[in-house]
Amino acid sequence: MMPPRFPSIPLFKVFMSPKEQLLPRLTEVLYSGQISEGPPVAEFERQFARFVDQPDSLSFYSGTAALHTAIALAGVAPGDEVISTAMTAEPTNLAILHAGGSVVWGDVDPCNGNIDPLSVESMITPRTRAIVAVHYGGVPVSLTRLSEVAARWGIPVIEDAAHALGAKYGGKLIGAHSRFVMYSLQAIKHMTTVDGGMLICRDPEDGIRGRRFRWFGMDRAATRTELDISEIGYKYHMNNVNAVIGQVQLENIAPVIAKHVENGKWMDGALKNLDGLRLCTWDAEAQPSYWFYTLLAERRDDLAKALSSRGIGCSLAHKRNDRHSLFKRSRRELPGLDLFYSRMLHIPCGWWVTREDREYIADAIKRGW
Repeated sequence: MMPPRFPSIPLFKVFMSPKEQLLPRLTEVLYSGQISEGPPVAEFERQFARFVDQPDSLSFYSGTAALHTAIALAGVAPGDEVISTAMTAEPTNLAILHAGGSVVWGDVDPCNGNIDPLSVESMITPRTRAIVAVHYGGVPVSLTRLSEVAARWGIPVIEDAAHALGAKYGGKLIGAHSRFVMYSLQAIKHMTTVDGGMLICRDPEDGIRGRRFRWFGMDRAATRTELDISEIGYKYHMNNVNAVIGQVQLENIAPVIAKHVENGKWMDGALKNLDGLRLCTWDAEAQPSYWFYTLLAERRDDLAKALSSRGIGCSLAHKRNDRHSLFKRSRRELPGLDLFYSRMLHIPCGWWVTREDREYIADAIKRGW
């Protein structure tokens, strides 16, 4: 007898705009004679800023480059401390090291994996220069409480919104709340430009400095032989090819994000009140964009095996960063993270998950493990 056939539902899947829409625009820029940073990049920045309801945005070749820029603009230098979360992809915290800063771990809320504002405040010292807050899995951090802590100590918040394009907090899109907000356009995020990143700067002066920082410290509008470099910079700019992909993606991305949200909310209802399973909870002001869907399960590894055997992609996605040797000097007790990390499991809820798929996923979980 042949074994039963299960569907294959991946945890991540890249969305790319229809080829009849994308390829003519891509062909045009590829053979235009100008493929580095030019007018298409500036136009993409304007369009992206409108999409997140902000006056301006800066583009970069990666989200990590955008985050490093924000950390540097916040004034982080060797000897300074940045409070961050170990529950994230490693580039979040590598960017702190790129700027010369030292990582100080804030604990996380075990109900959702986001950095805990109370823990952040307990770790502030005279050397603290910035707070990095990751909206884990597309669930916004408790920004009201975190902003109150930051304001009380005069420390800027840098939001890592790599998972959170389209999420809202207090009725406003992520991007409207802190001095710096970084978005990733890496391959498997809600929206991709193949690779790339965007940075929202609330202070226009930060935007001016950021444009120089991403191009060797130079003002590209100035005459090359007459300009003066006063601050160190890097080759972090986006090119016209990625920008054109981004322009076309923006024309199609709203329903993609809406599908993530629809599936996530459906699972909120379908998976509640199950034995051995808890769902993430969050601040009432937060409206997630559900990059993936996070379960908190007893015997999590058994659940993962059961789902994998039934063709459902699932994983932890990220190793907690405090377990890397690189960050051994930052190690401290993190009981909230211990609890979250022992129970969490991410399952798919993205644009590719059909109604039949999500019902199959819910039924597979209800069958037990």
